[in-house]
Amino acid sequence: MNSLIILSVFIVGLIFGSFFNVCIYRIPRGENIAFPPSHCTNCNNKLKPLELIPVISYIILGGKCKNCSSKISIMYPLIEVLNGIIYVLIYMKFGLTLNFVKYIILFSILLIASIIDIKTQEVYFSVSLTGFIVGIIFLTIEMVYGKELKTVLISILIPLIIIGLIYLIAKRFDGFGSGDLEIYLMISLYIQPILMGLSIFFSIILGGIVAIILLILGKRKAYIPFVPFISLGTLLSVFFGCQALNWYIGLF
Repeated sequence: MNSLIILSVFIVGLIFGSFFNVCIYRIPRGENIAFPPSHCTNCNNKLKPLELIPVISYIILGGKCKNCSSKISIMYPLIEVLNGIIYVLIYMKFGLTLNFVKYIILFSILLIASIIDIKTQEVYFSVSLTGFIVGIIFLTIEMVYGKELKTVLISILIPLIIIGLIYLIAKRFDGFGSGDLEIYLMISLYIQPILMGLSIFFSIILGGIVAIILLILGKRKAYIPFVPFISLGTLLSVFFGCQALNWYIGLF
C-alpha cells in the first residue's frame, strides 16, 4: 500500500512538474501560464494529449517535436523527474498531512524560481507573491487549529530581522539582490525561525563553496544564481535541520 502511495505521489509530481515547465518558460516572457494550451515553441503546433504525458512522451518522441522535428530540451523531463522525487521525499518525511501539502507547495515554488534564476538571472515577483499568499493562508490555518498568535508572529518576525541584517551586509557586495530577499521572506512564512536560520546558513555555505571553486577555475566574473542555493539550503534545513542541531548541541 505504501509503495502504491509513493508511486502515486511521484506521478503527481511528474504531472505538476510538466506544468512547472510551462511556468518556467512563460513567466520570464510575460505570457499567460494557462492560455494558450501547451504548444511547440518552434512551430506553435498545439500538443496532443499523448504528447503531454510527462517523461514518457519525451522518450516516445525521441526528444523532438512530432510536427517540426525541432529538438526538445532535456531539461523538460529532468525537471519533471526532479519534482516527482521532491514530492516523494516530502511524503516520506511528513506523510499525507497538512505539512506535506505545505512543503510541496513551497518547494514547487522554489523549483520554479531556481530554474528561472539559472536561465534568466532574474527573480520574478509574481513567483514570490504566489508563495507569500499561500504562506499566509497556511499561517491562518495554523492559528485556527491551535497555534497562538504570539507564536505565529515570532515565527515571522525573527526571520525577518535576521534576513534584514543579512541584506544590509550583503547589499555591499555583488550577487545578492532584492529578489533573493523576497525568496527568503517567502520561505520565512513556511518554516520555523530556527530552521530559517539554518536555511540561510546552509545556502551561504553552499554558495560560498561554488564561488571558491569558480575562483580556482579562473571564472571570477561568472554569474552565480543564488536562488538554487537558497532552495537547496531550505531543503537541507527542513529534512536534516533538527538532526544537525542535535548533533551540534551534543558536542558540548
